[in-house]
Amino acid sequence: MKTIHKYPLRITDTQDVPMPFGARILTAQLQNGGLSLWALVENGNTPEPREVRIVGIGNPADVEGFDYIATVQMGGDWQLVWHVFAELAP
Repeated sequence: MKTIHKYPLRITDTQDVPMPFGARILTAQLQNGGLSLWALVENGNTPEPREVRIVGIGNPADVEGFDYIATVQMGGDWQLVWHVFAELAP
């Protein structure tokens, strides 16, 4: 059975997010002040690390082999803008 799961993200350049094999990443957004990623997963599939990269404006974007997921903005008087990419699904 497939369900949608939420995965909290850290605001860092790169991180491994354990999710079931073949997970289809849907989006990344801010929720309650934190960044999260949502994915459609097949329950029962073995978890595997999936690399996620967060690229800020003007920073190097080494994202070859990654899918663009979302652009997220955060801030008050000044805005932080991040672009979220995830390793291609196997």
